[in-house]
Amino acid sequence: MAKQKKQPRPKAETPKGFRDYFGAEVDERKAMLDKIAGVYRTYGFDALDTSGIETLEALGKYLPDVDRPHAGVFAWQEDEDADKADGKRNDWLALRYDLTAPLARVYAQFRNDLPTPYRRYAMGPVWRNEKPGPGRYRQFYQCDADTVGSGSMAADAEICAMLADTLEVVGIPRGDYLVRVNNRKVLNGVLEMMGVAEGETREAVLRTIDKFDKVGEAGVRELLGEGRLDASGAYIDGVGLAPEAAEPVVAFLTSKGADNSATLANLRAAVADSAIGAEGVAELVQIADLLAAQGYGPDRIVIDPSVVRGLGYYTGPVFEAELTFEIADEKGRPRQFGSVAGGGR
Repeated sequence: MAKQKKQPRPKAETPKGFRDYFGAEVDERKAMLDKIAGVYRTYGFDALDTSGIETLEALGKYLPDVDRPHAGVFAWQEDEDADKADGKRNDWLALRYDLTAPLARVYAQFRNDLPTPYRRYAMGPVWRNEKPGPGRYRQFYQCDADTVGSGSMAADAEICAMLADTLEVVGIPRGDYLVRVNNRKVLNGVLEMMGVAEGETREAVLRTIDKFDKVGEAGVRELLGEGRLDASGAYIDGVGLAPEAAEPVVAFLTSKGADNSATLANLRAAVADSAIGAEGVAELVQIADLLAAQGYGPDRIVIDPSVVRGLGYYTGPVFEAELTFEIADEKGRPRQFGSVAGGGR
């Protein structure tokens, strides 16, 4: 009789893309989160703690694909026998990938019991089933604040002000960060003046614009046109616009002036006679005026059309906070820290 092969001992190791936190790290994180929550409460936001698991239907963006859920989330289907007692269907469930999707579900479920507008903050771990990398984990904390049910630009200005205050309370001094604000409606106005209708071409233009911070003005021009070679030498097909047709998009992305007034004037010229574009510029004017009245100058918050992340799914004002100082990477090379927060309407 053959000798049974000995099973190897399981390895004691953290799964790829995850990490453990010990002692001082846990204490420091808690102290930081307490400071952030203090700012949110000062602004009158209420705490909300939701389940770490949602149905994929509630998460919305990620839905089952035949027998396999979208790869971007950690998901599974409930056991077939689990729902026989109550007659419910076998739901796909997933670990939440952010804190905003659960808010949408909570507001839809409890809207009759919640105030309008509903201003809430939430903190906790979220999970992404994505390829990990340096400083990029599959589980990480988010600090989220949202206002639901208000059409006023005061809500957007408040979020930007609160973000600036939050960065400072956790120890990032003024001058080492900048909150930049843009508006999707302005871009819609530019696309309208170009004659780019809803459809594949508009989606391709939006995807190209989203690469502005990576490839720069020259790269965007190439991608809006015939295409370009990327860093690896691979050729990326472009949208196929003629150079003169692509010019309004480039003008929009590079229309930041010496101050907010100059930037807004450039944007008015970029949207020309577009009604939706003019509406977007007017909203940016309101936000800038509200922030200036509160003492938030361009050293902290500024109108900047080069903020493009999220323009593919937001419909109004968008903002992004970036740290402006340099850090050294794992090889000692200087790097910009870059974006640490963002959001929009």
